[in-house]
Amino acid sequence: MIYLDHAATTPMSKKAMDTYIKANEDFFANTSSLHEAGEKSSMLVKRCRESLANLLHAKPSEIFFTSGGTESNQRLLKTLYYTNKHKGNHVITTRVEHPSVHSYFQILEEQGVEVTYLNVDQYGQISLEELKGAIRPDTILASIQHINSEIGTIQPLEKIGQLLNEHDILFHSDCVQSFGKVPIDVNKLHLDALSISSHKIYGPKGVGAVFLREEVKWNSVDPLTTHENGFRPGTVNTPGIAAFVAASIDMNERMSENEAYIKNLRSLLLEELSPLGELIQIEGHTKEQSPYIIGLNIYGLEGQYIMLTLDRYNICISTGSACQVGKQTPSETMQALKKTDQEARRFFRISLGIHNTKGDIIKTAKIIRTCWEQKEGINHV
Repeated sequence: MIYLDHAATTPMSKKAMDTYIKANEDFFANTSSLHEAGEKSSMLVKRCRESLANLLHAKPSEIFFTSGGTESNQRLLKTLYYTNKHKGNHVITTRVEHPSVHSYFQILEEQGVEVTYLNVDQYGQISLEELKGAIRPDTILASIQHINSEIGTIQPLEKIGQLLNEHDILFHSDCVQSFGKVPIDVNKLHLDALSISSHKIYGPKGVGAVFLREEVKWNSVDPLTTHENGFRPGTVNTPGIAAFVAASIDMNERMSENEAYIKNLRSLLLEELSPLGELIQIEGHTKEQSPYIIGLNIYGLEGQYIMLTLDRYNICISTGSACQVGKQTPSETMQALKKTDQEARRFFRISLGIHNTKGDIIKTAKIIRTCWEQKEGINHV
């Protein structure tokens, strides 16, 4: 199998898998139990918290473990809004956020909260001027993602954070697609909160974490909750956390090496597809873009046709965010980019991973070129 859908999920690394098995064997006790085995598990989670905080340039007391990116996004936003709703009735986000973010802001709208959805340009970036114009005296919170999962565009978080900080607005960012792939310093980016996920960086599924700045006052949204200092209920997933942090350390230590390797694979793919000339379009920002994510469309071909054709050859790609599969309408990102339904149907995504090879790329590109050469008799778009 050639797996090119790493933005959806990644396979567990050997280091993460070995850590998971070892932690299950030796640290299976509940971290809340008062016996020695429970204390042993609690100390492991404490060390994991310290390690993850170090990677983000945060304090251990600012790190809370969750079940993944979706919970991290929604629980953080709910906590921040719930605690600060007395300060105002306006929040800001973008039109290209993950569905978990849009879902919570839709709930807020139903409760009468005013939500501003920032537009993006043709490359998927927001305008700092539009953000500045959206800020009001009653704005209490803004949630703006770091890297878009469909087209890989990187938002200028440092400038955004500086602007929001000047107006005393809480700043949250979904960093699920960026953690482990680009440096993240929560202080440099002026972040009050961020969300990350394990299974995007070769860790196990069902684990994630949030950073929530110590200076930000918050109240638990679940009464009588004691786990994670009251941030979330439920027994702590000790082996999952240990494996997640092992994968996090590994990815951060090899970040520069991985990036150089992925950039070479990306260049090779685009070179191999260059015979298609102007028929192929690369989505996203020309400079501020993650090399791991390549959003493409080919004139005359549906993205789903390309995906299904590649699947016949045991090659895995996607036609957008895995969290939006089954929707009949174009994704929020495609709509924000002002794509027509026809253009949106052409979209497909290749997301690279550290185990992909040049051979994988050459074979994939060859089959995509063949799709165009044999397009007669299929639906044109």
